[in-house]
Amino acid sequence: MRQHHPPRILVVDDEQAIADTLTIILHHAGYEAIACYDAGRALEIATASPPDLLISDVIMPGLTGIDLAILVEQRCPSTAILLISGLGISFDLMEEARRQGHDFEILEQPIHPTDLLREVAAALRDGSPLQRLQRSLRTTSGSDASGGAVWMK
Repeated sequence: MRQHHPPRILVVDDEQAIADTLTIILHHAGYEAIACYDAGRALEIATASPPDLLISDVIMPGLTGIDLAILVEQRCPSTAILLISGLGISFDLMEEARRQGHDFEILEQPIHPTDLLREVAAALRDGSPLQRLQRSLRTTSGSDASGGAVWMK
């Protein structure tokens, strides 16, 4: 019999207190979550063991959250993505990503834990852009064919 595992979420923010707080909130809600404070390291973790959901701050030194999201989307197409930011400049970066064909959900900080959990549940339910496209194609065609990190609980 297959055991059910809670969704795995990778939380990335260069501000350790924010990443840790979000991870604690997710743990209390029953998710497996890991905090990461560097986008480059987060990409290594996601590539080695793709999470069900990536939550990333947008503005970080080096690799931005948007750059990270694009790379995770390419390497881990089944991973859903939520971006968070408290800075208006993030929206300019998002517009540039949209012009390149990437459309990510962005949440404004601060975000209330209840709102965060609602958005996490929606992102996990809706899935990644690839999963949404596959569902759309199955619905359109009438076919129902299914097309190295340590996680803490």
